Amino acid sequence: MKDNFRSGFVAIIGEPNVGKSTFMNRILGSEISIISPKAQTTRNKIQGIYTNEDEQIVFLDTPGVHSPKNSLDKYMDTAAFSALKDVDVVMFMVSAADKISDNIKNIIAKLQTSKLPVLLVINKIDLVHPDDLLPLIEQYNSLLEFKETFPISATQGNNVAELMAAIAQYLPQGPQYYPEDQLTDHPEYFVVGEIIREKILELTRQEIPHSVAVIVEQMNQRINGKLQVEATIYVERDSQKKILIGQKGSMIKNIGIRSREKIERLLGEKINLKLWIKVQKNWRDDPLFLSRAGYSLKDLK
Repeated sequence: MKDNFRSGFVAIIGEPNVGKSTFMNRILGSEISIISPKAQTTRNKIQGIYTNEDEQIVFLDTPGVHSPKNSLDKYMDTAAFSALKDVDVVMFMVSAADKISDNIKNIIAKLQTSKLPVLLVINKIDLVHPDDLLPLIEQYNSLLEFKETFPISATQGNNVAELMAAIAQYLPQGPQYYPEDQLTDHPEYFVVGEIIREKILELTRQEIPHSVAVIVEQMNQRINGKLQVEATIYVERDSQKKILIGQKGSMIKNIGIRSREKIERLLGEKINLKLWIKVQKNWRDDPLFLSRAGYSLKDLK
């Protein structure tokens, strides 16, 4: 390791669906963070680890900040701002296609109390005319004195390399915290559960909102050379369970096929995936269930 090696932690803060997960997955070259056209897909702080010969940058892809409506929403907002406790740099990501909302102003107001360097990252510049960017940049910088501003496209890669180089300059000299080939600190069963949830959101679209949770029950046994993965999908209503099962089991079969393909790519081995669906009424307001599913507010204090 070089004597001037830099390492540190970066929190990505922003509203839902501004492209935080897309950015994370682009720089890592691996889909460890769930992506969906629906807002509010990331629920936990996903730790993504980017390493090269000069630096190691550990990203926290936080849940999108919004107005909480239930205990799960409260968890996600708390998770987002708790990420500011132990990081070196904050990336505030917004969409170039969105107007500056009251919620964005509220986020900026919270960032004003931070003593950390805050970088403004305006994503999705491919969706707007270049002439519209400068006024938008000026608007944001009138609300907070950002250290630097980077208009980027996480999907196309515009200016992402320049942003990464700038982030590294704000990190202290330090050790390599993780092996160079490690991309996340989450256990595999967590990422597997996220993949299954992602496929549910892809396939059900508007029929199943975000009242779905996935808990991987087993992932440590091999039979005939195949890893046995067993997971339970929880929904809040019987009608949602029927949708997930589909006509003659077609929907759950499709979810299983798509999930298995992506999980096998992730793990690099063949798996046998078994899925169950259970109804857990009002689970998003059930502290015991939220804790079992990995959303515990006490862990964020």
